[in-house]
Formats: sequence, C-alpha cells, structure tokens
Amino acid sequence: MNILFNGLAILFSLVSLAMVGPFLAILFDESLVIPDSVPQFDFTINSLIEYFKYHLSTVVLENGKAKGLLLICVLVAVVFFFKNIFRYAALYALIPIRNGVVKDLREEIYDKILKLPISFLNEQRKGDIITRTSVDVVEVEWGVLSVLESMFKEPLTILLYLGALLYISPLLTMIVLIVLPLTGVFIATIAKSLKRTSLAAQSKQSNLISIFEETLGGLRIVKAFNAQSNLASKFEKENSEQTQLMNKVMHRKELASPLTEVLAISVVVLVLYIGGKIVLEGEMRLTAESFITFMLIFSQIINPAKALTTAYYRVVKGIASMDRIKEILDEADDVKDESNKLQLPAFTKSIEYKNVSFNYDDQSNAIVLKNINSEINKGQTVALVGSSGAGKSTFVDLLARFFDVKAGSILIDGQDIRNFTTNSLRSQMGIVSQDPILFNDTVFNNIALGTANASKEEVINAAKIANAHLFIDKLENGYDTFIGDRGNKLSGGEKQRLTIARAVLKNPPILILDEATSSLDAESEKLVQEALLKLMQNRTSIVIAHRLSTIQHADEIWVMKGGKIVEQGKHSELLAYDSFYKKLASLQGF
Repeated sequence: MNILFNGLAILFSLVSLAMVGPFLAILFDESLVIPDSVPQFDFTINSLIEYFKYHLSTVVLENGKAKGLLLICVLVAVVFFFKNIFRYAALYALIPIRNGVVKDLREEIYDKILKLPISFLNEQRKGDIITRTSVDVVEVEWGVLSVLESMFKEPLTILLYLGALLYISPLLTMIVLIVLPLTGVFIATIAKSLKRTSLAAQSKQSNLISIFEETLGGLRIVKAFNAQSNLASKFEKENSEQTQLMNKVMHRKELASPLTEVLAISVVVLVLYIGGKIVLEGEMRLTAESFITFMLIFSQIINPAKALTTAYYRVVKGIASMDRIKEILDEADDVKDESNKLQLPAFTKSIEYKNVSFNYDDQSNAIVLKNINSEINKGQTVALVGSSGAGKSTFVDLLARFFDVKAGSILIDGQDIRNFTTNSLRSQMGIVSQDPILFNDTVFNNIALGTANASKEEVINAAKIANAHLFIDKLENGYDTFIGDRGNKLSGGEKQRLTIARAVLKNPPILILDEATSSLDAESEKLVQEALLKLMQNRTSIVIAHRLSTIQHADEIWVMKGGKIVEQGKHSELLAYDSFYKKLASLQGF
C-alpha cells in the first residue's frame, strides 16, 4: 500500500511538472491554433499532452490568457491536492509497520535475555546489555525505521522522474545516468567510515551506562570511601571520548545533505549547459519548452537524491546498532530444550550425581567440580559446607540446569535431567538465595511470582508460614503495597521472608537454600530460620550454609573442598574426629 500510494503521489507530482512546459508555450504564443477535431484521448504521454494543449488553447482563444492562467492554477492546485492525499495515505500505511517492527524487536530481545544462559549474563556488563536493549533499539528506530518510507519512496521517485527525462531527451538522461552513480560511489565511501565510528561511539555509550549502573548500585560505598573524584574522573574521561566520537559521527552524517546538493547542482549545471547548447544550435529536435520541462523535472530529482543519501547515512549508523543487537540475538544458549524433550514426572525417589565434573567456559583450566558422586534421597535434608570457591553454589546450579554438566550426569529418579524440559525440571524446585531477588511490584505479585492464578488466601497462608504476614499487614496498603526497586522499602529480614513465602506458595518437592540467612541480624535470622524450618518439612532440601549453627540438624552434612566432597556425615559424627568440618566449627566458636 505504501508503494502504491507513493507511486500515485509521484505520478501526480510528475503530471504537474510535465504540464508547465506546454502551458508556458501556449500562454506566451500569440499564434495559437486549435486543431479541427478533439485529439483522441488515451493513457499515453503524447495523448495526454496534446489533449491538455487542445483544451487550454480553446480556453485561451475564447476567454483570454487570464482565464487560461486561472485554469492552470486550478489544475495545479487539484493535482497537488491529490498528490498530498496519496502522500499521507502512503505514510499512514507504513506507520503500523514501523512501530510493529520496533515492538517485535523489543520483544525478541527481551525474550532472548530471559532465555540466555546465566554464564552469558555473568560475563557481560549490565550497562552494555542495557545499552544494546534500549539505546541501540532507539537508534535502530530512528536510524533505520524512521527512514524506511524514504527507502521506498525516493528510489521510486527517481526512477519515475528518470523515465520522464528519458522520454524527453535520451541524450541528456544518459549524461545524468553516467554522472550520478559516480557521486554515489563517493558518498558510499564516506558512509563506510561512518559505520565504523558509530560502532565505536555505541561501545563508549555502553561504558557510560555501565558506570552509571555501577555507581547507582554502589553509591553508599562510593561515598563511604570518598571515591567520588575517582569515579568522576573515570566518567569524564569516557564521556569526553564518547563526545569526540559522536562529533565525528555527526560531522559525517550532517555532511550528507550539503555534499549531495553540491554534487547534484554540479550535475544540473553540466546538463543545463549541454541542453542549452543543443536548443540554441537546433540539434536533435529538442525544443525550448521540452528543455524547460526536462530541467524542471530534473531539478526535482535533487531533493529525493538528498533525502535518499541522508537516509542512507542514517541507515548505516542504525545498522551499526543493529549489529550490536544481533550479537545478543545470535548468542547461543548452552542449556537447550530440544523439541522432543519430555516433561519431568513428579519426584518420588532420589537425586543422584554420577561422575559429575564441571568448569566454566571462560576458565577452562579451573575445574570447579571434580568427579562428584553422591545421592540425596526424597525427604532428606543435605547441607553443603566449605570455604568460598569450593563449588557449593555450582553444585546446586547444575541441578537447576543454570549450566549443564561437562562430564557425567545428574539423575532424578534414575533419569538424566537433560532428557526433560527445563520448565518441568524447575517447576519442582524452590530456591531461596542469599540475596533476596524482589521486583518493583506489589507484595502480592512478588510472592505469587511464577505461580499462576494464586488466590489471595493462598498468598496470605504462604506469608504466615514464612513469618511475613504480620509485617505485611502493617504496610500502608498491605499486600497491595509496592516495595520499590529490588524491595528497597523493606528490611533485609523482611525481604528474605517474602522470598521464603514465594517458595512456600510454589510448594516444590525439592528445596534449595543458598545461604539464606547469612546476611541477617540475629533477630531477623531467628524469624527467617523458623520460616525455613516450616518450609523444609516433608521436602527434599539442599542447604548451603557458612554458619554451621544453622545446619546442625541436617540429615547429612557434606563438606566440599577443591570441587570435591571430602567428608560427609551428621553434625555429631563429623565433630567426633579430627575432620575438616571440626576445624570449620572451631573457627566459628562452637
């Protein structure tokens, strides 16, 4: 529809220009002759010109030149009215496409981020990802989609105008077709450097947003260590470099329009000289009125050429951003669900690690887990202890398939978890981490996260089990209270109890507690610990803990060191001999 309406708009514009030459010749010619019969009307160019000449000559001879001039003005007004009607219709048709592409692109990026492996997000700076999913998308919108209409319209305009020029004078048109591509090559050369500079500028933009994000997240520490000047200097350096790059980008971008105009006018002057010489010498049957029409139409090619060149520059700049977005969209997912994956049935027996080894891709020489062989029976509580870096968190991350094992296998009820979809696997797990992950939403929605169609009664009951109902009830709007970014309107203990309530509501058969009480004060820890004990009842639980006092009643304690399970047993059993666990316990004073 856009191409159709643009074609009609260009056609009406061309008609108005084509009328000017013959009309001028009639208006200023004293010896007008009306043909004996009305010219036969058809849709050829010659027929249209002769038909208008006949009727205009009749009006001029019968009513005078003033009436003829009025007729010309009315015709031009009508033609331009229809031209602009179709012009608006063309733009109207394209708007849903332009906005729809942006919508789809944003959704595709967001969906991809939700599917990306944890390893990718750990390796990338948040600021860079945010830049690619926000600033770069805006750049694509303004750099590519905003000129999408121009990319359809201007080439069509130039082609139709060149067709008219070719009809009027093939020789002059050939000169135009030889010279114009040479100017295009010159412009394209400059555009290549624009893309390179745009990529560098967008990279610097990512650095700036990363600094912003890190500063906002660590402002308390920045102020506490009087590091404002250091960060300010770092930001100013990156900002200055980005500004210099953007200056180069804008210099090249703004060069497009004047450069195109200068080159186009040079071509106009050349054609004007050659065509004028042909008219004066009476060669090749080129009349003055035909030459005037040719130059009028040719002059109208300049603006579409300028617009096309400007659009090309903007597209090149936008493609630089699109390339950065594609890096995210094309990122491979290490943990894939094949189409033939099965749904994991209800957990009934045990979780087993068989010869499991693992290392992160960016640390190929550092083996995080080494030949782990262990089994957790249904209903059992197993605690993982050990120094930082021993592999405890990786142990549970592999069970939830945040990463896939590099060697060996993890079995649930005797079946490899890689045979099942990640959704069906994780639906049977509840995770409470050291850092409570909450969202800028209501208390109700944070507790009900991932639990479809949860009722108010179910959410309240979960909050009560998690020792959270009392403080929620005291909030301004109760369960409908917004808790701020990452739940910053709540205390640490309150946030943790909300995440426990979320796990209670999910009611998973397998529970993973990753140092859930390590960052709390004594009073909050007591409340959270009580909530955790309620949560762990009748569930299979894996508890990671640094505070050994919190896991004394575990069915088994596994001590990890250097990626291996070096000791296992109950609390009293491990204290009965000179164990590594006993050394850890003595360091904590019990």
